[in-house]
Amino acid sequence: MKPQGLLVILLFTIGCSSAQINQTIDSLKTATGSNEPTESEVGSGLQEALIVGIKIGANLASKEDGYFKNEKIKIHFPPEIQYVEDKLRKIGLDDQVDDMVLSLNRGAEDAAKSAVPIFVTAIKGMTMEDVWGILKGEENAATNYLKGKTSEQLITRFSPIMKQSLDKVHATEIYGNVIGTYNKIPFVDDVNPDLNQYATQKAVDGLFVMIAEQEKLIRFDPLARTTDLLKKVFGWNSNN
Repeated sequence: MKPQGLLVILLFTIGCSSAQINQTIDSLKTATGSNEPTESEVGSGLQEALIVGIKIGANLASKEDGYFKNEKIKIHFPPEIQYVEDKLRKIGLDDQVDDMVLSLNRGAEDAAKSAVPIFVTAIKGMTMEDVWGILKGEENAATNYLKGKTSEQLITRFSPIMKQSLDKVHATEIYGNVIGTYNKIPFVDDVNPDLNQYATQKAVDGLFVMIAEQEKLIRFDPLARTTDLLKKVFGWNSNN
């Protein structure tokens, strides 16, 4: 049997006890000898994998239609005012509503380009304890780790960027027109939810969806390992 690298074994021992994991590691060390990834390589390999996944995920999200034509992350009308959209469509204002939804997604696509450095800083600050916790976790353990470490910072730093992006694609203006039109309808209660807050949160949520997909690929798909270090740490020694 071809011995797999330390990281791959750990990824497939989810649910095992600590004793079973340690026994697997000891067996692997004997089998792989000098080809076994060092602890430093394991840490660097995971960091590199996350950075690769984040860059790919963010690039996919930031392309035109990266949000708009991806139903997993597409930003729709704010759910708390869904009835506003329904009402406007009923009175023939479909084009105005469609422009609003498109502009929300265009804003997210534009803002997504700036998220990578925030993630990279969090990844480079990982300890070996963080690394092992991620490796022994579920297939989205790294994504969940990044959520815990970066969500608050992303919201804080992403919000002004998102506002600028929304203004740039005229989403704020379109939103004002849509809400203004609705508020002029007789016998309805005026609404004015915070568009920037909503769009920022949805844009950040979408990035984590894309990152989770890339994390799963790199964990389990050899073709997704695009560097020598990823191949060594996540792969196996074909000569043994």
